Amino acid sequence: MCGRFSLTSPLSELRALFGFEARPNLRPRANIAPTQEVLALRAGDGGGPEAFFPRWGLVPAWAGDPAVGARMINARAETLAEKPAFREAFRRRRCLVPADGFYEWRAAAGGRRQPWRIARPDGDPFAFAGLWEAWRDPARSELLLTCSIVTTEANAALHDLHPRMPVILDPADHARWLDPAAEEVALRALLRPAPEALLESYPVSPAVNDVRNDSPDLLHPAAPLPPAPVQASLF
Repeated sequence: MCGRFSLTSPLSELRALFGFEARPNLRPRANIAPTQEVLALRAGDGGGPEAFFPRWGLVPAWAGDPAVGARMINARAETLAEKPAFREAFRRRRCLVPADGFYEWRAAAGGRRQPWRIARPDGDPFAFAGLWEAWRDPARSELLLTCSIVTTEANAALHDLHPRMPVILDPADHARWLDPAAEEVALRALLRPAPEALLESYPVSPAVNDVRNDSPDLLHPAAPLPPAPVQASLF
């Protein structure tokens, strides 16, 4: 899955990679969590990518309560074309979610869990495959934009951390993912694990566990906690 990620890359790098104009007060964020506003890119009216800022946790247009979004931060690649919550977004409202790292957790001794950061060795940003939706509050007529990150089976290098990982799109496939006219078969072909050599992983501070912490120090390697003891089998 993907439950936390970072985006600390300079705006100039993001514009060079994605070709969009963003608001100038985009700040570095080391610990982005569900229900928070994120930077995302969708197909703009002029054909190029358009930056917008949905809340992380997709709320289907037909939902009665926006609180359901907290349970829909990820969409499984294998079923998103059939699941009612994601089906229409997959067909019509796809987006890119820029990031430069994400976190998974490993069990440690004493019942603790240590976060590990997964990022490119060169530190460059990349894009998760995302879906977005618009939900209207019937009482206030306000429009809420939300998004979900698509996940797939983890590659061999990351499988010990978690059996799933976010879909990281090759830059050559960004335009295809955003293309409103793209066929489902072509889109499904993009929903695959990232190459093993693309990413590295390393332990970071347990301070990541608290969503209130958002310091750049969270990105730095930390000493690994002692591993959890292996449970002896009774058979």
